[in-house]
Amino acid sequence: MDIWTHQSVEYVTVAGEAWLASASEYPRSMRALWESRPWSPSVLPCGRAFDVISMPSLFGRRVLDELWASGPGCGPVAAYRGRTLLFVRPGAAARLRRLLAWEEWARNVPPLLCHGGGDAVTVPPVQRMVNSPDSPGLGAGRWIVAPDSREPWLPGASVVLWACVRAARELVPAGRAEPVGLTTG
Repeated sequence: MDIWTHQSVEYVTVAGEAWLASASEYPRSMRALWESRPWSPSVLPCGRAFDVISMPSLFGRRVLDELWASGPGCGPVAAYRGRTLLFVRPGAAARLRRLLAWEEWARNVPPLLCHGGGDAVTVPPVQRMVNSPDSPGLGAGRWIVAPDSREPWLPGASVVLWACVRAARELVPAGRAEPVGLTTG
């Protein structure tokens, strides 16, 4: 399944909302906010229900393609302000930082922002406003793969590392040590 050409869900399911809200210290308050303002982005803490790996959008697309083409797929994924936000298992952000520190291909991986315990991220609205002027890098963001269950499958650090390394290797032409075209997005 190609998540880039397949019609993605533009809204989060009720079960997906429950999972997202579980990240908050006050899940009922989050649900009430979304009920009154479903088209507004929200800020949620990392570390409880999920961590988030934020990557440049072009590289993020390549990583997601790797996860879907030859890997296990992925859980929720969002696009926000020119970045791809990959939702991962709690604890995976810190572990991925450590794994990237010793992986030989890590120098070819563009800078990743690993948001874990103590961090917070802005997530797209639970519903997308009809005819919203959402363009890359602007607006409230959008879900590429919207949360659709109370317990979505979330990749761990080793799965994300594997996908990042494979995506970085594909971008390095024979005889070059540096990747090509990853600075945009």
